[in-house]
This record gives sequence, C-alpha cells and structure tokens, in this order.
Amino acid sequence: MFIKKINLLQWVGIIAASASIGLFVVEPSWPTPDKLLVFASFVALIFKQAKEMLKRFVPFVGLLLVYESFRGVVPNLNNHVNYTWMPDMDKLLFGGHLPTVWLQQQLWHGHVQWYDFVLYITYMLHFVLPFALAFVVWKLRESQYWRYATAYLAVSFAGFLTFLAFPAAPPWMASDLGHIERVERVSSHVWSALGIHDFPTVYDKISPNPVAAVPSLHAAYATLFVIFAFTLFKTRWRYLSILYPVFIYFGTVYQGEHYAIDELLGGLYAVGAYFASPFIVRFFVNVWARASRFVSPHLKRLQK
Repeated sequence: MFIKKINLLQWVGIIAASASIGLFVVEPSWPTPDKLLVFASFVALIFKQAKEMLKRFVPFVGLLLVYESFRGVVPNLNNHVNYTWMPDMDKLLFGGHLPTVWLQQQLWHGHVQWYDFVLYITYMLHFVLPFALAFVVWKLRESQYWRYATAYLAVSFAGFLTFLAFPAAPPWMASDLGHIERVERVSSHVWSALGIHDFPTVYDKISPNPVAAVPSLHAAYATLFVIFAFTLFKTRWRYLSILYPVFIYFGTVYQGEHYAIDELLGGLYAVGAYFASPFIVRFFVNVWARASRFVSPHLKRLQK
C-alpha cells in the first residue's frame, strides 16, 4: 500500500540517495558542501520537500563555495606567509612549549591508533555536522534559519579577509621548512589508512589553500555549532554537541593541523559572528525591502 503511494520523483530520491551512500562506502571521499547539497536534495525528494529545501540551501551552499573560491586565491594575492607568530604565541601561552609537539610526544608512536581515527573522522565533519544542524534548524526552528546560515557565512568571509591579510602556515608546514621542532602530520597517515580518495567536485577545484591557518575555521564552525545547539534547543541531547568542539580543538592541534592560538581565535571569531548575525540579517532584509519597493512599480508598468 505504501509503495503504491510513492511517486516517480520519490523513487528517484530513494534510488539516488541509496546509490550515493553506496558510492561513499565503496570509495570514501571528503564530504564537501557541493556533495552534501546533492545528497540532501535526493533525501528531500523522498519527503517531497526538495523545492523548499533548495530555496534555503542553494544560497547557503553557493555562498560557501564563493568563499572557498576566494580562499583558494589567497596564496596568489599575498605570499608573505607567517611561520613564527603562531608558535611564539603558543609558547607564550604554554610556558615555552608547543602543545602540538608535547601532544605528539605523548600520543604519536609512528603509526595510527584508534584515537587518531576518531579525531580525524571528527575533523572530516567540518561541513557535515553544521549542514545537518542547518536541516534541523530549518525543520524545527525555521525563524532562526537565516540567522544560523548568516553566522556561518559571516565567520567564513571574516576568515577569508584574515587569510588575505595574514597568510599563516600550519604546524606541519612550519616543521617541514625547519621553523619549529619536528611535527608529524598525523592526519595524512590517517587519510592513507582510511583509503580516502577525492572524485571530482566543484569544491576540489576551488578550495586548496595550505596557508589558511589563522583563524581555524574548523574551530569556528564547531564553536558555532555548539552555540546554536544550546541557544535553540533545550533537550538534554544538546550536551553531546560539546564533544564536537572538544575533539576539534584537541585533535587539530595534536595532529599538526593548527596551533592552539589558531583554535582560540577561531572560537572568538565564532562568538563575534553569532552576535553579529542578527544585524547582518536585518541589514539585508531592509535592503531587499527597499529594492522591492523600487522595482515593483516598474514591473507593474511593464506588465500593463
């Protein structure tokens, strides 16, 4: 009886979503915004909500891709990469020691351990969890959706401007070039062990920027995630959201992707974006309202 009620588009969604999951299982790849949007569209087809979902998520993902395209050109605009300020700040904050070096002395033994996989898989959720929470906000707190999307876009573009003004190398790169003590890029070992490959996507073509370490947008996204989880939902499950930024802050420092100062600045950027987002939304709503009042009379005259 249920099967007879499923229309053609729903069947397309079921088959395409299942195929996407199967493809990811057989050949894992980085879960980027463009892939997530395509998969979410298939899922939305199943529930007959693709049109409404695309109205909200195409602008969100599209602007994220615009940001990523900007981020990718930063090395060509400013090649004065900083290698020393971040480790100097970490040593100042941690009694003359680099947290990355100390953590690797305790936890890295020349081969990947179970916790390396846990930390790196969490690192891979950089877009997945915020994207998933965006869905939850849309369905359960729709009035807050554009504030949520705006906060993520604001912190992303603020990060881009910082990358442009202050290109900064991550610990693994500074180590490779001899600026700091030996640091292993643990994430690359986990990447190989997981057998992850990237089949072509829009994101893969536009994103690469190895000197976008300050601020850490992994930390910023994770911090925004927990802020919205706590402010928009009162369920006990929200406490689980704390694990995300904890794993990110700890894991990215340990695995050589970021300094501790990168993480702290990322958190501060997130807080700033959260408080700025209502004003940004209000500004664009007012701009849209003024534009509509200006354009509507002209459209009416053209229709006569």
